[in-house]
Amino acid sequence: MSHKHEHLIHAIFQDPISGNIHWREIESLLHHLGATVEPIQGARFRVVLNGVEGFLHHPHHSNVLLRQDVKNLRQYLASARVTPSLYEIAHKG
Repeated sequence: MSHKHEHLIHAIFQDPISGNIHWREIESLLHHLGATVEPIQGARFRVVLNGVEGFLHHPHHSNVLLRQDVKNLRQYLASARVTPSLYEIAHKG
């Protein structure tokens, strides 16, 4: 199990919402989870994870996600059945 990815999932779902999550970490996590990530226009990316399609935005002026973007990511991951507890169950051992 990747502790880096496990810690990132916990950071995404923590309250208050973290203001220190980097886009490259999100891309790495999504690929680790088996998602397809493809740019569609400008800073928008189409993501398909566990059969669930979503759209994420790359930060414009830095590589750190805004809190609203983290909130959107959290909602997308939950809809794709990726939460801290489900990740831990799936990656035990």
